[in-house]
Amino acid sequence: MNGYEAVIGLEVHVELKTDSKIFCHSSTAFGGAQNRQVCPVCLGLPGTLPVLNRQVVEYGIRVALALNCEVARFCKFDRKHYFYPDLPKNYQISQYDLPLAYDGHLDFRTDDGEQHRCRIVRVHMEEDAGKLIHRNENAKAPYALVDYNRTGVPLLEIVSGPDIRSAEAARAYLVELKTVIQYTGVSDCKMEEGSLRCDANVSVRPRGSEVLGTKTEIKNLNSFRAVHKALDYEIKRQISVYEAGGRVVQETRSWDEEKGVTVPMRSKEEADDYRYFPDPDLVPLVISQSWIDKIQQDLPELPEARRRRYRKEYGLSAYDAQVLTMFRETAEYFEECVRLYPHPKTVANWVMGDLARLLNAEQVEIGDCRVRPGQLAALLRLIDAGTISGKIAKEILEEMFASGKDPQAVVAEKDLVQITDADTLGTLVDEVLANHPGPVQDYRQGKTKALGFLVGQVMKATRGKANPALVNALLKEKLDR
Repeated sequence: MNGYEAVIGLEVHVELKTDSKIFCHSSTAFGGAQNRQVCPVCLGLPGTLPVLNRQVVEYGIRVALALNCEVARFCKFDRKHYFYPDLPKNYQISQYDLPLAYDGHLDFRTDDGEQHRCRIVRVHMEEDAGKLIHRNENAKAPYALVDYNRTGVPLLEIVSGPDIRSAEAARAYLVELKTVIQYTGVSDCKMEEGSLRCDANVSVRPRGSEVLGTKTEIKNLNSFRAVHKALDYEIKRQISVYEAGGRVVQETRSWDEEKGVTVPMRSKEEADDYRYFPDPDLVPLVISQSWIDKIQQDLPELPEARRRRYRKEYGLSAYDAQVLTMFRETAEYFEECVRLYPHPKTVANWVMGDLARLLNAEQVEIGDCRVRPGQLAALLRLIDAGTISGKIAKEILEEMFASGKDPQAVVAEKDLVQITDADTLGTLVDEVLANHPGPVQDYRQGKTKALGFLVGQVMKATRGKANPALVNALLKEKLDR
């Protein structure tokens, strides 16, 4: 950083998964035919009036409480004016000076294990704009189409304090924020569908200085990777400007993923440019303490609390607890497995290892996994009982994942019961020793690695069904004579 430090604040827009839009009854379903999920209200036609969706407020309070915010007992909606084709009213209904919530914080850890705290300046409600679809951008006569389906979809904007000091910390903050929001159940946070979007404000200053530098805002950040790369580039760009004797211009920049650079879009707007004023069509919102208390009581156990419990109650490492709690569905799956098979570390290894590998390969969410917790617990009990080996269990899990069958059924169908009869295995061991005199001689000359080869030959002959511990014991007994 050449004696500089970054100052980063993030503005995150979260699309709420309500059935209808924030001020009308039009559907919020993703992927519908263009301009079919609209009505006179969200299209801003003359004579229409907005009506607030109560569930939007409830979801907003839920997120605010999860982020340790103060929920305002009195707030209002404002009109934010700007002119763009995807904004049919030429203003957006948002909140300005009296937001839904304020003064919160989010604790998070970076990959090096260091703990950080970032202030949450405000959480406010607003409506989304439409979507521009650009056509023939490289042609002589490019044009754009407008889809208004997204217009009026409810959003929460979560504004952090300028407390983040690196691109990696910004990525870690977003990962934790997404996890917390998903736990509250208010959004699926799918960045690829626009359910979670992030704008980053970044400046640099001499290390140790308390004076904020000139900031730029970066847009078009559609993944955690993009956030990390864009901030890393922009921090270096600003430092190079200052070191060359220049000055950073306050502006909005766009991230160009293909070129790996930020590029200027427009000069940065100030609040005055938007000509905020209270929306005359919406009365101020008064929130009772009893409503806040009820929502607080209904909040689920949040990620950090669950991690602490996993370390204390289950004896898991900080890493295991972090991975298992990243998604609420994974944590619930894990806990149900542990309830049925009370060996947390073993369950954690299978959920984070072989099961996660299968889920990732097929791009399946754990909630849609054919292997239910009871089936995984049954599989682990078969290993403990000596019915199958750990290696065979991995093959069985793959069949269970593909078919949804119980492990006992797969074992019976494929004749995978572990061979534990000493006489049967003894005969096979004798055959292997007779067929491989070289490794036998190597072992007896002190090359102990040869034993692994011989074990492998017995396992191969039994298609992995031999009890490995018994095979080892029989081989050593015969080799050491």
